[in-house]
Amino acid sequence: QVQVEESGGGLVQPGGSLRVSCAASGTVSSIYAMAWSRQAPGKQRELVAIIFSGGNTDYADSVKGRFTISRDNAKTTAYLQMNSLRPEDTAVYYCNVEIRVGIRQIYWGQGTQVTVSS
Repeated sequence: QVQVEESGGGLVQPGGSLRVSCAASGTVSSIYAMAWSRQAPGKQRELVAIIFSGGNTDYADSVKGRFTISRDNAKTTAYLQMNSLRPEDTAVYYCNVEIRVGIRQIYWGQGTQVTVSS
């Protein structure tokens, strides 16, 4: 089992920055990828950024150049640095951890609210 916990959400003004964190604990020896998704009211959840075990990253077009995903040396905590935030970035941000040990398993956190408003 893997536990996933997000932290760091909050209220920020347009143009501001915020960093959210995702800590994975439990059986984390075989993490394949850690990712951030978001869901705004009335919209589908969308993938925002992902970092793979080898260090490769990928981003949604809407956040490229503004958001950066990274992780700690232990590869069990992922960060999403969000710069130049816009009101349309307002959403609940969810972290998920993908484990591959024979089968593929995905674990989700409870989410953290990010609100961009003046």
